[in-house]
Amino acid sequence: MKAMLSTAVGGPETLELTELPDPEPKKGELIVRVRAAGVNFPDTLMIRDLYQMKPPRPFAPGGEIAGDVVAIGEGVSGFEVGDRVLALTGHGGFATHLGLKAANAIKIPDAMPYEDAACFIFTYGTSHYALKDRAQIQPGESLLILGAAGGVGVAAIELGKAAGAKVIAAVSSEEKGEFCRQVGADEVIVYPRKMDRDAQKVLSGEIKKLAGPDGVDVVYDAVGGDYAEPALRSLAWKGRFLVVGFPAGIPKIPLNLTLLKGSQIVGVFWGAHVFREPQAHAENMGDLFQLYATGKVKPQISARFLLTDAPAALEMMQDRKVMGKVVITLD
Repeated sequence: MKAMLSTAVGGPETLELTELPDPEPKKGELIVRVRAAGVNFPDTLMIRDLYQMKPPRPFAPGGEIAGDVVAIGEGVSGFEVGDRVLALTGHGGFATHLGLKAANAIKIPDAMPYEDAACFIFTYGTSHYALKDRAQIQPGESLLILGAAGGVGVAAIELGKAAGAKVIAAVSSEEKGEFCRQVGADEVIVYPRKMDRDAQKVLSGEIKKLAGPDGVDVVYDAVGGDYAEPALRSLAWKGRFLVVGFPAGIPKIPLNLTLLKGSQIVGVFWGAHVFREPQAHAENMGDLFQLYATGKVKPQISARFLLTDAPAALEMMQDRKVMGKVVITLD
């Protein structure tokens, strides 16, 4: 097998394509021939030791995969060699073969291609959990998405529309804004890449203008940094502010705003939810497969890379140039 390994702390340029012995299944495991691997922002953090989970080196990044079962370990039932599966792996996905716990594998619907399957669970799982379970979004409410052109942002657009919300996509360029309109956003705000105090006031005013004088009901913040406060200031009474990610840095929030608006700041740690609440996660995946089958959600894949070009895929992700999803193909 071959794997793109992180052997030292650093950026994508430190990854090394390495040949390794093929894995053997342990008790309770499947060996999967990886056909596609999704690329996500945590991959860029993990190789720098900046993510919550720090796997021992050497390791391959890649937190979600799709492929074929090629070997089955002792004690595993419900799977056969040849089954098409997807899985949330945490890391290890940038490889031709991967051993994983059978409990983490999910069979892929017949109509779902490997690329869609590999770009499905992380972004749609995160955004569905955020909007359904954490925000409890309702039809007719307004939803502001910061970083709306990224993977989780695009998923939030589709899921927000499926839930009957008015979706306002906030992005850093006109090109990204047009992309979000095509995905289904009702309104678009283009914010500057550098956010000073004056720009924060302008952004908050634009949000209120589009959401209505009462403000926005739900903020989905996948950006952080100086963008968080103006979004929080635009919340309606009893609004919900979803904390999803921090590519622009961890924000400092004046908590008096939550008192004045009766609002909630709600953490969205989907990875912990998956492992702590497996039954709820399984129910959410059933929801998502149904939404996919009816055409209400579909991964918007904007770039494809071979395993040998995985560093370039991570560079695109860390530079915030991605619209929708990026996938590594291994066929």
